[in-house]
Amino acid sequence: MPDPKQMSGIPRPVTDLPDGAVSVRVIRGALSNNITNQPVELHVGSEVRTAKTDDSGRAQFSGLTPGTTLQAVAVVDGERLESQEFPAPSRGGIRLLLVATDNTKKSEPAPTAPVTGQVALGGESRIVIEPGDEVVLVYYLLDIVNGARASVNLATPFTFDMPTGAVGTAILEGSSPANVSGGHVRVQGPFAPGRTSVQIVTELPAPDGTLQLAQRFPAPLERLAVIVKKVGPTTLSSPQIAKQQDVVAESQPFIVAAGGPIAAGQPIELSLAELPHHSAAPRRTALSLAAAIVIIGFLVSSRRPDRDAEAERKRLVARRDKLFNDLVRLENDHRNGRGDQTRYPARREELMAGLERIYGALDGDDTGPEPADRAGLAA
Repeated sequence: MPDPKQMSGIPRPVTDLPDGAVSVRVIRGALSNNITNQPVELHVGSEVRTAKTDDSGRAQFSGLTPGTTLQAVAVVDGERLESQEFPAPSRGGIRLLLVATDNTKKSEPAPTAPVTGQVALGGESRIVIEPGDEVVLVYYLLDIVNGARASVNLATPFTFDMPTGAVGTAILEGSSPANVSGGHVRVQGPFAPGRTSVQIVTELPAPDGTLQLAQRFPAPLERLAVIVKKVGPTTLSSPQIAKQQDVVAESQPFIVAAGGPIAAGQPIELSLAELPHHSAAPRRTALSLAAAIVIIGFLVSSRRPDRDAEAERKRLVARRDKLFNDLVRLENDHRNGRGDQTRYPARREELMAGLERIYGALDGDDTGPEPADRAGLAA
C-alpha cells in the first residue's frame, strides 16, 4: 500500500461533488486515522475561507468561482500542511488529502549486529522414517529456535554427522543455508530471532530387515518426535520413547512416537525391525546344495569305475557344475530383482530337477542316467 504522505496535497478532480466544490480530508499517518474538528483554510485568491472537518475528517467548500486559484492549508500539532495550488473547477469538484505525521508511531529499531548466543531444536522438530526395499530414508526436519531479540552466532559451528552407513545425504529445498560434505552437515549462521528451518534426507541400508540408528545434534532437543511410515509389520523401539501409537493418514499407516527432551550431543537411539527385505532362504538353499555337491563329489571320487564310466562321470560332473552355476546366478538375479521374474519358479524347478537326476546318476549303481534323462539334461 502506498504511503499516504506521497498523496498529501495533490488535488484530484471528481464528479461526485457539486460543480465548483472542494473537499479537504485531514488524516494522521494512515487513512484509517481521520482528524475531526480540525480547522482547514482554503485560500481563494487573496481571500481565506475556514471550515472544520466532520466525523469523516472532511471539510467542504462550495460556491467557488471557476478558474480562481485555490490552496488548502491546515496546521496539525504545529505541523503546517499545504496543498498544491489549483484552479477552481467549472464542472465537478476537487478532493484532496492532507496527511499529518503520526508522532505516536514508533520508528523501527535499527538492526543490531549478531551476538554470541545459543539455539535449540524446537518442538516442531521431527525425525521421519520411510522404509524402502532393503533401504531406509531418514528425514530430519529441524526447527532451530533463537529465543533472543538479536541474531546470534554460535560459539561453535552448528554441525553434525549422519549415522554410520548413511549415503546420499542432501539438503531439501526451502531450507535455510546449509551444506553437506559426505555425511557431515553444517548449518550456516547467524541465526535470526525466531525459527530457522533445515530439512535433511539421508539413506541407510537395511539388508536384513533391521536398523539401529544413532543420531547426535549439537543443540538440545525440546522433545523427541518420530514418525515411521509403516510397511507391513514394521516396528519401532527406543528407550527414549515415552509413548507411541499406530495411526492412519490418507489410507497410509504410520507409527507416531514421542519422548522427552534430549541434551545436546546425546545420541538419539532408534531400533527398527521387520523392515522390507528379500528372504535369505534362496541363499541358504544354494549353500546347502554346494555342501551336498562337495560330499557327493567326495563319495563318487572314492570309487574305481572303468574308463567308460569315468568318462561319463566327468561329463555328468561338468554338467552338474554348469547347472549349479546357473542356479546360483538365477537365485542372485531373483534376489536383486533382475531378469524375468515370472520365469523364475519354472526355471528354478527345471534346474533343480536336472541336478537331482545328475546326483542320482552319480550316486547310483549305473554309470549315468537313462537315455530319457540324458535328453533332459541336454535341454
